[in-house]
Amino acid sequence: MALAWWAYSTGLHLQTEHLQPSETISEGERTTMPRPNIVFIMADDMGYGDFGRFNNGLTESPALDQLSTDGLCLTQHYSASCVCTPARASLLTGRYPHRTGAIEMRSTRGLDRLALREVTVADAFKRGGYTTGLVGKWHTGVYGAEYHPNRRGFDEFIGFRGGGMNYYDWLIERNGQYQRPTGQYLTDLLTDEAVEFLRRHRQAPFFLSVHYNAPHTPLEAPDADIARFIDPARFTRGVSMVYAMIRCMDRGLARIRAELLRLGLAENTLLLFTSDNGPAMYGAGDDCMARFNCNFAGGKGSVYEGGIRVPMLLHWPAAGMTGGRTVAEFAHFTDWLPTLCAAAQVAPPANVRLDGQNLLPVLRDGKSQENPRRFWQWNRYSPVGDCNAAMRDGDWKLVRPIIAKAMWTAPEEMALDRDWEMHPEHFVDILRTPEPPRQLPPAPPPELYNIAADPEEKNNLAPAHPDRVHRMLQNLETWFEDVEADRRSAPRTA
Repeated sequence: MALAWWAYSTGLHLQTEHLQPSETISEGERTTMPRPNIVFIMADDMGYGDFGRFNNGLTESPALDQLSTDGLCLTQHYSASCVCTPARASLLTGRYPHRTGAIEMRSTRGLDRLALREVTVADAFKRGGYTTGLVGKWHTGVYGAEYHPNRRGFDEFIGFRGGGMNYYDWLIERNGQYQRPTGQYLTDLLTDEAVEFLRRHRQAPFFLSVHYNAPHTPLEAPDADIARFIDPARFTRGVSMVYAMIRCMDRGLARIRAELLRLGLAENTLLLFTSDNGPAMYGAGDDCMARFNCNFAGGKGSVYEGGIRVPMLLHWPAAGMTGGRTVAEFAHFTDWLPTLCAAAQVAPPANVRLDGQNLLPVLRDGKSQENPRRFWQWNRYSPVGDCNAAMRDGDWKLVRPIIAKAMWTAPEEMALDRDWEMHPEHFVDILRTPEPPRQLPPAPPPELYNIAADPEEKNNLAPAHPDRVHRMLQNLETWFEDVEADRRSAPRTA
C-alpha cells in the first residue's frame, strides 16, 4: 500500500499530464486580479494515509481525492506541532507555538491560551477589509472572554472552544450564545454553517476557517457511514469509526465546493485543506485506531514524521493552482499566515517576529526555495527542551525521543477539562496552583535521520555522524531558549 504514496511524493504521479507547471501569471495580472476569498478547512487528527487515493481504497474520500486531482498536493508539509493547541496557535500567528503561549491542551490551567499580544491571521484579514468567520473547533483559549474567537479577529464564530466535542450530544456557541443539540450530527451541522456563511458573504471578500473536529474522538458517526466499514477481518471498531467519520466530513467538503461553484466564487477562491497534526494511533483492543499512514513512524503526540507531516491540498484556479500538481518543497504551518496575506494583498502583522515565509512563489510559479531550519517540541505542562523535540536542516532530521514521565497529565485535571467543556456554567477560574511535581529521568540519546533517503525513520544515523548531531543539538537548544524566552516575556494572564 505504500507504493501509491511513494510514487506521488516523489513526483511520479500516474497521471503525468497533471505534472505540467501552470501558466505563469504576469506581475501586472497579479496586481489587477480581484482579491481572492479564502476558505481554510482543517481536519482533526488525520493523515495522508486516510485518503482513499493514497491507501488503495481503504477509505472513501472522493471529494478529497478530487481536490488533490484538481489542485495542488504538498507532499512535504508539516504542522508546527504534533498536537492540537500549539499547531493551531502557529497557524493563527505564523509563529512557533512556544512564542504564542499556547503550548498545551490543558485549558484548566490556561496553557491553551493564545497570548493577548498575538495578532492572528483573522485580525490581519479583518483589518484588510475581509469578513472573517470561524466554524468549528477553536482550542486556543477556552476560558476567559478576552480569548474568545470574536475577540481574536473573527467577526463570526459558530462552534466550540474546547479540545473535543460530542457529535450528537454537542454544545456549541453562536457568537457567545450557547446552543444545545437538535439531533443533527455535528459534522453535518458545521458544514451547514459553512455553506450559510458563503451565502451571506458572497458579495465581498471573506476569510472562512472551517475546523472540523472529525475524526477526533469520541468515535461517533451516522449509521450509514459506519456500515460501509464494519469488517472485523480488516479493521478494528476504532478504525471503522474513524473511516466513517472521514466519509461524512468528505461529503462536507464536496458540499462546500459545490456551493462555491453555484455562487460563482470557485474561480477566485483559494481553498485549502489540511489537518492539525497526524493521526491518533492509540486505543486498546477493538477501540484501537492504529491504521495505515504511508508507513510513517509515530502519530499524534510524536515528533516523528507520522505526528507532524500532514496533508495540504490547495485549489485556486484564478492563480493557476490547478491540474493535480505535486509540490515537494518543504512547507510549515508558520508559512500560511505570510502566504495568505500575500495572496490577498493584506498587510501582515507589523512589528511582530514571524517564523514563516511566503510560499506563493513556490505554489504559483513552481520556483524552488532554500528550506529553512525548522523545529518542534511538545510535552505535557511546561516545556522540557530535550523531550519529544526535533529539528530539520535540509534532508537531515534530529529527534529527541519522548521522556515518558513528561507526557503524564493529572487525571483529575483531564476530568475537569471535560466537565467544563460540556458545562461552562461550572467554570469559575483556571487552576493557579503549581503544576503537579514530576521527577524526570535523563533524556534518551538523540537520533538522526536522512528524511530524503529514509522518510520512514528506520535507520538511526546518529552513531555515524556525531559532529552533525552535536551541531544540530546546539541549534535545537538555542532555538528552544529563544522561543521560551519569548513566551516568558508575554504579560501574565489575568
